[in-house]
Amino acid sequence: MLTSEKPLSSIFWFWIPVIAMTIQAILEVTVSKEILSGLHSENGPHELLEFFILVGGLIVCLKYFLTSEYKSRLMNFWFGLAFICCFYVAGEEISWGQHVWDWATPDYWNGVNDQGETNLHNTSSWFDQKPRLILLLGITVGTLILPHLYERRKLPLPSSLGILLPSKKLTVIALLVVIPQLIEKLFEAFNVSIFVRFSEVQELYMFYFVFLYLILLQIELRKQKNT
Repeated sequence: MLTSEKPLSSIFWFWIPVIAMTIQAILEVTVSKEILSGLHSENGPHELLEFFILVGGLIVCLKYFLTSEYKSRLMNFWFGLAFICCFYVAGEEISWGQHVWDWATPDYWNGVNDQGETNLHNTSSWFDQKPRLILLLGITVGTLILPHLYERRKLPLPSSLGILLPSKKLTVIALLVVIPQLIEKLFEAFNVSIFVRFSEVQELYMFYFVFLYLILLQIELRKQKNT
């Protein structure tokens, strides 16, 4: 039976990220560092967008568990893991409400948190840089390398695992995660910085990647079920 599942519009996986990065690049070269620092601050638009994108990821995971007709142990684990990760990072982005309600950080926590916030990612690299690196590698290798090897049958994965590989539609976002970082590193060799806080810009695209990945995975699952 042919599926009636509508594909995800290119507006989401091409035009929105490309236009957003173009606007970001223009702002980086035309706006003062003080204004840019405000945009990247804890309560700035980038942080808020990251939070709401992650909440969107949570909703997609909940939709799978509440409405999906194509559950399996593997998918239950995968969407469960995604839910936990999105919940954790979303909470960390707003310091579990501190950035919203502006409560004071307890004295005992000030001693272990290098930013004086009620979150975990500023207490150890194991809660921040290392998970971030894993996600970065997952996006880079998982999107730009593994799907091409799998398609050419050079990656011996069963179809039950192959479906977890990111859609080719996410290639543009993966490139926008990686290429600006390479350019930034290149310019750093000449003591030139393009972005005021590139890590925040990159995180925004990484989280948007995860959000669309979860949506596209559910679309693919429905498509396979109905064919």
